[in-house]
Amino acid sequence: MVKINGTSLEIAGTSLADYLDTAGYDCARIAVERNGAIVPKSQYEVTILADGDTLEVVSFVGGG
Repeated sequence: MVKINGTSLEIAGTSLADYLDTAGYDCARIAVERNGAIVPKSQYEVTILADGDTLEVVSFVGGG
């Protein structure tokens, strides 16, 4: 199980990039923290989610 923004999902073994694509995130407008460390965008393709990982995905919203 991987916990993403407080929700547990059975996606261990999936790349971070695949999860973000499937979930509909715009990678240009988000930041991802995995187990307390920011994941660089250049590492999304090679970051494989593991059982017990905790992710926080934060979307940036513009406006004024």
